[in-house]
Amino acid sequence: MLKILTIVGARPQIIKAAALSRAIREDYSETIEEVIVHTGQHYDENMSKIFFEELQIPEPNYNLNVGSGLHGAQTAAMIQGIENVLNDENPDCIILYGDTNSTLAGAIAASKIHVPVVHIEAGLRSFNKAMPEEINRIMCDHVSTYLFSPTKTGYQNLLKEGFKENINDANIDNPAVFHCGDVMYDNSLYFSRISDEKSDIIKDLELENKEYVLVTVHRNNNTDDPQRLSQIFDGLIDIVKEFKINIVLPLHPRTREKLKSLTEEVLEFIQNNEHFKIVDPVSFLDMIQLEKRAELIITDSGGVQKEAYFFKKPALVMRKETEWVEIIEAGAGVLIDSEKELMKKSFSKFYKAEIDFPQIFGNGKAANFICERLISNHSS
Repeated sequence: MLKILTIVGARPQIIKAAALSRAIREDYSETIEEVIVHTGQHYDENMSKIFFEELQIPEPNYNLNVGSGLHGAQTAAMIQGIENVLNDENPDCIILYGDTNSTLAGAIAASKIHVPVVHIEAGLRSFNKAMPEEINRIMCDHVSTYLFSPTKTGYQNLLKEGFKENINDANIDNPAVFHCGDVMYDNSLYFSRISDEKSDIIKDLELENKEYVLVTVHRNNNTDDPQRLSQIFDGLIDIVKEFKINIVLPLHPRTREKLKSLTEEVLEFIQNNEHFKIVDPVSFLDMIQLEKRAELIITDSGGVQKEAYFFKKPALVMRKETEWVEIIEAGAGVLIDSEKELMKKSFSKFYKAEIDFPQIFGNGKAANFICERLISNHSS
C-alpha cells in the first residue's frame, strides 16, 4: 500500500486535490492510502469547508490552523506543523499542488527529512521572480522527486532547467519528470454536469437569458494599488456603458474592502448601476456555472484563466505575464495588465468572436496518470 500525505492550504489546492482524491476513491483504494493536511493558510467556512463537502473530498485528517500573516512567519509555522505530521504519519511521499506558501512549506519540510516530494503543476513559469508564486514553484520543483507538468511548455521548462527525461528509479538527485495533463481539466469535465444539476446561481442572480461578463480580481498587486484598481474599474465601467452588458464580480471580503480606495463617482456607479452585480465568493459548482454561461471572462487568476479555456470562453488576463502561455499563444486570451484602454480594445476584439480552443490540457485523466506512475515507482 502506497501512503501519501496531501497538503492543501488555499481554495485552488482544495479543488485540485479533489481530482486525485476521487481517482483514489474510485480506482486505487486498494493500493493508495491518502492522508490530507489543511495548513489553514486560507481558511473560513465559505472558502474551505464548503469546498470539501461540495467536491466530495474527505475531511482533512489534520488542520494546522496557521492563518494569514507575513510570508516568513506563515511559512515557518507551516514547516513546523507539516514536519510534525510527517514524523507521525511516516508517508511514502508528500503531494504538493501549485505555488502557494503551503507548497513551499511542504517542500522544505519533506525534503529536509528525506520524504519524497511529488509536485503537481510542476514546470510552470511566469519568468517574473517579483511574484512570490514564482519563487515557490521554482524552489518546490528543485527539491521534488516526482514532477508532473500539466502542459508541454511546463515540461520543456523543466528540461531547460537541467531536469532529465527520467521516469524510473527516481530520487531527489535523479527526479522523474512527466507531462501528465491538468487535474483541473479532470475536475471541470467531472463537475460540469453536477453543476448543471445542483447550481442555482444563474437564477439567484437573475441572469437567465442575459449576457454577462464574469470578472475576478484578487492579486495583491491589483487590489492593493489604488491606481491599478481604479484603472481596472474604469475599464469595466466603460465596457458597461458601451456594450450595455452585465458584470458579475464575486469578491472576497478583503478585496471588497479595497474598493473603498476608488473615487466616490466610481463607487456610486458600481454600487448602483443595474449592470454591476458584486457578490460574495461563490462555490466551485456555482463558479463553473458562471464560467460556462459567461460571454467572456476577465481575471487575474491562473485557475480561472484555465477554466475559461476549458469552457471555451475568451479570457482577458489582468497581469503582465502568465504561466499559462499556451492560452495566449492559442489566441484564446490576451494579457491586458491593468490598462483600461487595452481592456476595452481587447473586449471589442473578443466579444462575439469565433475562436478555436485546441486541446492542450490533456484528456481529462491526469489524476489517474499520476496515480499509476506513483504506484509503479513505489513497487519497483
